[in-house]
Amino acid sequence: MGGFTSDIKSIYWPETRTLVALALPICGAQLAQAGMSVVDVMMTGRHNATDLAAVSVGSSLWMPLMLFMTGTLMGLTPIVAHLLGGQRNNDIRPAVHQALWVALALGITAAGLLWVAVTPIFELMNVPPGVAQESAAYLSAVAFGMPGIALFQALRAFSDGMNHTRPALWISLVGLAVNIPFNYLLIYGGDGLVNLLGTGIPNSLQQLPALGAFGCGIATAISMWTMAIAMALYTRRGNTYRSVSLWEQLTPPQWAGIRELVVVGVPIGVAIFVEVTLFTLIALFIASFGEVTVGAHQIALSYTTILFMLPMSLSMALTVRVGNTLGQRRLAMARKVAWNGITISVIVAAINSTLLWFTAPTVISLYTSNTEIQALALTIIALAVIFQLSDSLQVNLAGALRGYKDTRIVMVITVLSYWIVGLGGGHWLGAYGLGVVSEPMGVHGYWIGLIAGLSTAAILLAWRLKTISQQESPSNVTASG
Repeated sequence: MGGFTSDIKSIYWPETRTLVALALPICGAQLAQAGMSVVDVMMTGRHNATDLAAVSVGSSLWMPLMLFMTGTLMGLTPIVAHLLGGQRNNDIRPAVHQALWVALALGITAAGLLWVAVTPIFELMNVPPGVAQESAAYLSAVAFGMPGIALFQALRAFSDGMNHTRPALWISLVGLAVNIPFNYLLIYGGDGLVNLLGTGIPNSLQQLPALGAFGCGIATAISMWTMAIAMALYTRRGNTYRSVSLWEQLTPPQWAGIRELVVVGVPIGVAIFVEVTLFTLIALFIASFGEVTVGAHQIALSYTTILFMLPMSLSMALTVRVGNTLGQRRLAMARKVAWNGITISVIVAAINSTLLWFTAPTVISLYTSNTEIQALALTIIALAVIFQLSDSLQVNLAGALRGYKDTRIVMVITVLSYWIVGLGGGHWLGAYGLGVVSEPMGVHGYWIGLIAGLSTAAILLAWRLKTISQQESPSNVTASG
């Protein structure tokens, strides 16, 4: 008993404080970046319905691309964390430079896809011509920002790996601060400025055209490049990064460094993409159940997504802490760091579930005044309370495994759990039920499927973490992927 108490004071409590200190700025940065999407929807919605639909449809195309890039570049975080923990600071600079080359290639590829592939997709989706035209214009503007956001995410992954997560928060807030005025100026044009500031503004500003969804895309691209440039300047001048000398000399592309990032990062990107498409496909299946069901589902999903920011941020911080400790060749300590993080994730899940249960009626009423939607959303929230534990567990188990650079098995587990158990099981329950046991469960069946899929992922990831954390050879741990 005395030894356990001593471990709490000397290991677990200090580690918990460090983990939370890393996670909170990450959470703030995630919320700030999510805020940009909220601002885009609100501002275009006030312009006209076509622009709102165009931005909504367009976002469903560029957001998955961005999340795949982000996930792939997140592979840099454990690489840097390992090198920092092992005091191999001279190797960090070339590793980051390889990530920047990969980011540039991903950003340019994503931009190309947004320029050439959207029209056939819109035709396949039977998007109304007016919406398709405006959405294509919106995406053509956003495309210019894709290399910028990719470079920002690479530098953010580097900074996170250096145990320095606050810059991403402040720079994400800068991006939001830039996004709002440029959105207003470019969406509403001169008429919007006159409504806001009066007729005293210069005539040249009053003549600015209202660009609607296209203007929103330009503002988004400007915000993306602003964040990239700000992060580059900060990593050049910040005292935390001086030991790395990141910007002294650019390292040319090197296959070994690029391969390491791709091997570690692409499975993360695929796992994130799979999760995004899971919720997209469920939304498409539920669409046939009617407006009330769709509205209730979206409200419940929106609120739980906000609450998910903290467990997700905790998992990103856990990647850093496990990676740092493994870089120091302290395998037994890395195991304690990983499982301490999992314990904290359970506590966070309990807090989220309690918050969700007691605040649901109030929060749902802020979304809608429709009593039918409110009643159905409350029944979905009852399932979402259970959802919190499995969701928090699986994302933090995956975060700990990323610290071990073990990402391919995580990807396989994620794909099987999400698509076969989560989507397949949910669709069966929703559309067909359990034969004589129950009739089709509708939207509730899909949420039960989500719980089953995430729980399956949590169990399999826990088994994987238990297995890999018991390895005794440092070379096996750092080479696994």
